[in-house]
Amino acid sequence: MASGAGRRRGHELVPLAALISREMKNEKMEKPSVRCGHAAQSRKGEDYFLVKTDCQRVPGNPSSTFSVFAIFDGHNGNAAAIFTREHLLSHILSAVPRGLGREEWFQALPRALVAGFVKTDKEFQSRGETSGTTATFVIVDAWTVTVASVGDSRCILDTQGGGISTLTVDHRLEENVEEERVTASGGEVGRLSIAGGAEIGPLRCWPGGLCLSRSIGDMDVGEFIVPIPYVKQVKLSNAGGRLIIASDGIWDALSSEMAAKSCRGLPAELAARQVVKEALRTRGLKDDTTCIVVDIIPPESSPPPSPLPKKPNKLRSFLFRKSSRDSANKLSKKLSAVGIVEELFEEGSAMLAERLGIDEGAGQTTSGLFTCGVCQVDLAPSEGISVHAGSIFSTSSKPWQGPFLCAACRNKKDAMEGKRPSGVKVA
Repeated sequence: MASGAGRRRGHELVPLAALISREMKNEKMEKPSVRCGHAAQSRKGEDYFLVKTDCQRVPGNPSSTFSVFAIFDGHNGNAAAIFTREHLLSHILSAVPRGLGREEWFQALPRALVAGFVKTDKEFQSRGETSGTTATFVIVDAWTVTVASVGDSRCILDTQGGGISTLTVDHRLEENVEEERVTASGGEVGRLSIAGGAEIGPLRCWPGGLCLSRSIGDMDVGEFIVPIPYVKQVKLSNAGGRLIIASDGIWDALSSEMAAKSCRGLPAELAARQVVKEALRTRGLKDDTTCIVVDIIPPESSPPPSPLPKKPNKLRSFLFRKSSRDSANKLSKKLSAVGIVEELFEEGSAMLAERLGIDEGAGQTTSGLFTCGVCQVDLAPSEGISVHAGSIFSTSSKPWQGPFLCAACRNKKDAMEGKRPSGVKVA
């Protein structure tokens, strides 16, 4: 039962003029320019991408502009990749509460990304199609980069100083520790068996034989292949950096270091072409091969980064440093001065309750209704089921705490955890 406590969306509507004024006050650090390029070579026709550089957090306010870049590597057909490209962005943005300032918006993004991924997966699976897709979704807002991913399409960051870091996690069973979760949720994990009982190839989920533990779609494999993304959010220094987002057609041929080094010194469009060219030269066209390069460029008036301290063992030219939200603003200028990339958020749990967290405010809409924490549909107070609610005999059950789910999203959560079948029939 939904109660008045622990609700999401407890934010009052804020007048547009007030939001624009707040945004202008937050523009203390001049925004970088963003330039991008993409290139692709198709073999199966299942790779799709999204580039959108004119999104606005506050409609009508150019200073609130942010960019979105994404790659969707489909398998078993292209239906899931196409559907995800068309719907994922809107589902993510609809999960962000209204009336937030920039810093509040950054804090709300990780949870909104989880809700958007799960809603997209739920809607696609309701169509009864067997296709699936990876999704690597990147939001660039000024110096802050937020990445959410399922599957094995990767995003790397190449900084001005030459440091390279991976902003995603490959959800291949061969390379991660999710075998136990998959089997506990009802899946079987093993290699392909051939005559004589020998096993070959990578670890796969059965039925279906999928090599991934997370994706969007894949109803024919099972709901233990979850759409809950790994999310990482970082803040770049005022030296900027380069993002390389690519499908596994690139990463099966090139390491992160090879991809970054192959295109240094080139503008974004030529850089993307060079990465694809290098992958084809190394391995040939064995899979769809897609690459997006995004350059986050400091404004011309920005001073170059300050020299590093004399004791490099204490502070390197490139490193991640976690900071609490309370101290983030105080650290930003110091970190930026020495070219450090600041880590703001990182979470990879596959459990929906952990990712949606706990609502502490009253989250009624203006109509007096509550909203589902995943699909955002309106709920009457008697309809919501807490994402934290378990068995009535469970000591960890907290049915009074939000966010709350509609019945369909609660069924989806239970199916992902192996507690019940999804009820969706595959055509």
